[in-house]
Amino acid sequence: LLPRLCALRPSLAMSSATGTVTIHQPLNYRAGARVQPADGGQAEEVYEPATGRVISKLLCSGEKEVNLAVQSAKAAFKIWSQMSGMERSRVLLEAARIIREQREEIATLETINNGKSIFEARVDIDISWQCLEYYAGLAGSLAGEHIQLPGGSFGYTRREPLGVCVGIGAWNYPFQIACWKSAPALACGNAMVFKPSPFTPISVVRLAEIFTEAGVPKGLFNVVQGGVATGQFLCHHPDVAKISFTGSVPTGIKIMEMAAKGIKPVTLELGGKSPLIIFSDCALENAVNGALMANFLTQGEVCCNGTRVFVERKILDVFTKEVVKRTQKIKIGDPLLEDTRMGALINRPHLDRVQGFIKQAKEQGAEVLCGGDLYVPDDPKLKNGYYMRPCVLGNCTDDMTCVKEEIFGPVMSILPFDTEEEVVERANTTKFGLAGGVFTRDIQKAHRVVAALKAGMCFINNYNISPVELPFGGYKASGFGRENGRAAIEYYSQLKTVCVEMGDVESVF
Repeated sequence: LLPRLCALRPSLAMSSATGTVTIHQPLNYRAGARVQPADGGQAEEVYEPATGRVISKLLCSGEKEVNLAVQSAKAAFKIWSQMSGMERSRVLLEAARIIREQREEIATLETINNGKSIFEARVDIDISWQCLEYYAGLAGSLAGEHIQLPGGSFGYTRREPLGVCVGIGAWNYPFQIACWKSAPALACGNAMVFKPSPFTPISVVRLAEIFTEAGVPKGLFNVVQGGVATGQFLCHHPDVAKISFTGSVPTGIKIMEMAAKGIKPVTLELGGKSPLIIFSDCALENAVNGALMANFLTQGEVCCNGTRVFVERKILDVFTKEVVKRTQKIKIGDPLLEDTRMGALINRPHLDRVQGFIKQAKEQGAEVLCGGDLYVPDDPKLKNGYYMRPCVLGNCTDDMTCVKEEIFGPVMSILPFDTEEEVVERANTTKFGLAGGVFTRDIQKAHRVVAALKAGMCFINNYNISPVELPFGGYKASGFGRENGRAAIEYYSQLKTVCVEMGDVESVF
């Protein structure tokens, strides 16, 4: 397809190479159609991380556009909330089918805008349609309880939708996060207005079109584009019933403050600095694989990554040697090539930030065992892309900035430990609590350690596995509320209690 046709209409197949795509269509979606914002403010450039090219421009939505999107969602909610769970289920299943059918197109679009490898992007899209299928399966079974009371009286509960929910997404998993938030919200009967990151605004509009094609009422899922100001308009809007945010801790705090003024429930999925504990009795090759999975997916731009790798001193040298060898073999470059395993970071400021962490780590005494430097691919069209070699840091201590703060890049810090009690205490000495992992052949020890970890998502002999059937979320500064699993239903619905008296009311007056 010619670049001007790369807007991904449903009937078109995507066949694009890195450095060829330009998106010209509007990136807002309201009432079932792409629209320019009614009061669009400043234009933001959208980049292709692999090349540094501008591939689109978005207009930040102002207060008027946000209000129109919310009112559109509110109108659609009146229709959708009155449909049966089975009716909603059929629509979600159709949306999942379309995503599955257009997997390659959507994954390509995600890679172009996000920079991750096409190999990973396909996995993200598979998880997305699986999420819609999972909540389609739950939609028809959502129900309350019947409770028998004395004298033939009874009570019952109704599980009811909240109304218009706001989803605010992050740039590392744009399409997948939108599905994680919208699937349970829509299954429960809600409407949603979604604001993606201004760095990755493109693929979520395709999701909005797919929902419309699948049969949701027009306006049920709207997209507004923008940055901080647009998010503020959404959070303060009186007709918004709930906010779900994925992103940084500082932004999460601000969103919680804004939501508090309207007594709005909030789900926060924030940052992490998760521990990965490698015991000497582990299966070494599996532990090395786990450490790579825990640090280098999506160029290290993953909130639950296990970036503090604690290794029992008995195997420190052999483990470190193998990790470095494997890290140096990671294929970096054009993310649309089949054999690429690490693409480009999201943008130049973020790349500079990650480089700053590595520089500071060296100044504080850490040793760069491999990587950490900028990478310039041989392909000339990629020379302005945001690439770096994945980095492994040795000689790390718990008080170093690289060990305490979330880097959000391909940087692994290795720390030795001697005893189980010691490593558990050190693992929990952090303000974060999103995830944690353990590698050991001793299954009793594995369960004992994860029980002691103060983290919401724990892994035993694997890492970064997130089936939609399992709840996902953190402890402490990593946020609260849960996405995925049956637990998410609790955060997108509310219970109404009804008490029915079958006899006469006995007055105390």
